[in-house]
Amino acid sequence: MQRKATWLAVFAALVLVSASASADVEAKQKPKAGTTTVHRQRGADGLVDSNGLVDKTVTGPKGGVTTVDRTRGADGLVDKTVTGPKGGTTVVDRSRNADGTIDRTVTRTPPQTN
Repeated sequence: MQRKATWLAVFAALVLVSASASADVEAKQKPKAGTTTVHRQRGADGLVDSNGLVDKTVTGPKGGVTTVDRTRGADGLVDKTVTGPKGGTTVVDRSRNADGTIDRTVTRTPPQTN
């Protein structure tokens, strides 16, 4: 009987922890005030994804602009450059190996601080 009571206490504690954790997640997922706009267009290289659009510009609620430029490399894989609202950049370069696998190299440049 004591074993049954112990399992019941453990189960009740797990339910309380789970309910508390889900309430914390819901509280953190409130949308921010303001408007965010996304503009997509074909790149100068004509690269097209499943939506027919590739390059994009995102303007956040505080006016910051993030741009994404995708290009097709000489190996036929898609490379990407992302420029953040504070000037930082992230470059993703994909390359195909002789065995057909794909490597990805990510280079991040933090924004300049004055």
